[in-house]
Amino acid sequence: MDTHRIALLRTSFDRVLPIAGPAAALFYQRLMEIDPSTRPLFAQTDMAAQGTKLMQALAMAVASLERPDVLVPKLRDMARRHVNYGVERHHYASVGAALLWTLRQGLGEGFTPEVEDAWAEAFAVLADVMMDAAYSRRAA
Repeated sequence: MDTHRIALLRTSFDRVLPIAGPAAALFYQRLMEIDPSTRPLFAQTDMAAQGTKLMQALAMAVASLERPDVLVPKLRDMARRHVNYGVERHHYASVGAALLWTLRQGLGEGFTPEVEDAWAEAFAVLADVMMDAAYSRRAA
C-alpha cells in the first residue's frame, strides 16, 4: 500500500476509536446478519471482550502496515488461532463486508470512495496473508 492510502486508513481509524465499543457491536451484529454461519463461533463469547479484541487487532494492523516484518507474523499467528475457533475460508469475505459496512456507518460522510478503496485493499491484503497461513498446504 502506498503512503497516502496508509494515511487514509490511520486517519479514518482514529475517527472510529472514540466509538470503538459501539462500532464493534455493529460489526458483529452485521457479520451475523450477513453470514449466519458465524453465529456459532461466538455462542460462548463475551461480545464486549470480543469487540475489544477486534479493535486491538485492527489497531495493530493499521499501526504496522509499513512494517510487514512485524505485521505478517502476527497475522499468521492470529489466522492459525482462528482455524482452531472454527473460522473457515469463506468467513473472510463476510468479515470484509461487515467491516466496510461498519466503517460506512461509523464514519458517515467521512467514508469517501477513496477511504473505502483503501480499507478494501488493506483488508484484501491482510485476509490473503491470513488465509494463506491458515489454509495453505504450507501451513499444514
